[in-house]
Amino acid sequence: MIATITLNPSLDEFIMVHGLLLEETNRWVRLRRYAGGKGIDVARAIHEMGGETMAYGFIGGDNGRDVEILLDEEGVSFSFTPIKRNTRINFIINDAKSHRQTIIGAPGPHISRKDLERFFNKLRHIRPVPEMVAVGGSVPPGVPVSIYYDIIREFHKLGVRTILDAEGQWLREGIEAKPYLIKPNVHEAGIMLGRELNSEEEIIDAAFELLERGPEIVVISRDKDGLIAAASDKACKAVPPPVKVRSSVGAGDCATAGLALKLASGESLAVACWLAAAMGAAAVLTPGTELSRRADVERLLPLVKSWEIPVDGRRKVAFPVEV
Repeated sequence: MIATITLNPSLDEFIMVHGLLLEETNRWVRLRRYAGGKGIDVARAIHEMGGETMAYGFIGGDNGRDVEILLDEEGVSFSFTPIKRNTRINFIINDAKSHRQTIIGAPGPHISRKDLERFFNKLRHIRPVPEMVAVGGSVPPGVPVSIYYDIIREFHKLGVRTILDAEGQWLREGIEAKPYLIKPNVHEAGIMLGRELNSEEEIIDAAFELLERGPEIVVISRDKDGLIAAASDKACKAVPPPVKVRSSVGAGDCATAGLALKLASGESLAVACWLAAAMGAAAVLTPGTELSRRADVERLLPLVKSWEIPVDGRRKVAFPVEV
């Protein structure tokens, strides 16, 4: 079982308009609601691929109840820590005429010290103990900057591997706890290292440099160019085929789900990257915050290109991925 943790879940309102006009009345042509947040997206994507998962985090109010109903309708299991304040609502405005999308995100409800104590008590008694845990995403008010560090350390005590997908100070603090895997994008990795990463060689070097900070695996996502991953004795690259982008929301979370599914089951890093690239590409085919569909993933998998990058010299070599 793969657990996910979403500290700041959301009820995502996807609104489609045909030609967004400022200072005018706009009529929506489509309105959909989704359960959102990084960990929740990862859980939804794992479930879609037939994996066993459980979503943890904070949930509250009528919005939180709607999130639970939406997850229940999808068949995604959850065990949230209830809070008094209302779960946030995010708005995703998609202009079908210009093919542009705008996201208006909320900060989220304040989390009290007692809320945190109840949440950590749940983690300490988590049953069944998962094979892997994916944590990440934005952090609501009231939560200390050390939160991801603290969560990862708790799972270290249980012997559970963790995937951290965060940015900024949350990533800097969390990496100190030595998670099993981190998954920044190129921009986030550059910020961590204090420099721009413009070439593939620079991204590969950055992945190896970030390994020195404690994680066993570093995966750097590159949007349509797929991802580059590094471990102590190996590195690989996976590139999906070109696809028509309907919405990029959740693509990175679907890639995280692919990594978790394969690594938790003992598959190689190359195979994990192969599935992650396919799931990320499949996600952009769907509108709003819909995620990758299994049929699309299975169709795209044979089209994903993978390479091994030898540590000595780091030359690109064709890598036959077997599944």
